[in-house]
Amino acid sequence: MDVIFLNYYEIGQRIRKYRKAHGMSQEQLAEKVGISVTHMSHIETANTKLSLSVFVDIACALEVQTDDLLSDNKGGKQIAEDEIIDILNHSSASQVRIIADIVKATKTALDKHS
Repeated sequence: MDVIFLNYYEIGQRIRKYRKAHGMSQEQLAEKVGISVTHMSHIETANTKLSLSVFVDIACALEVQTDDLLSDNKGGKQIAEDEIIDILNHSSASQVRIIADIVKATKTALDKHS
């Protein structure tokens, strides 16, 4: 049987990425989960291990699968999409048009060089 070791630092960093992608502060996430801000900070920096129930509550609050917090295998694209949405939500209409043009040009260039 394989033994799996959890990397609490990486889990904490994934929680942080999803939290930021959702535009949430540590205070807001901690309140949703029902823990102290200090505890949330310690979870993100791996200064403490989180319980299974807190882990599940965090995943629910962030609207992600627990697997996404355990491993980067599936979550990278979703994080990027959330970051892009956050950028667009904080941009003017003219900025959104420019960003869309940049994304199209970047995709075209990537397709040519792939």
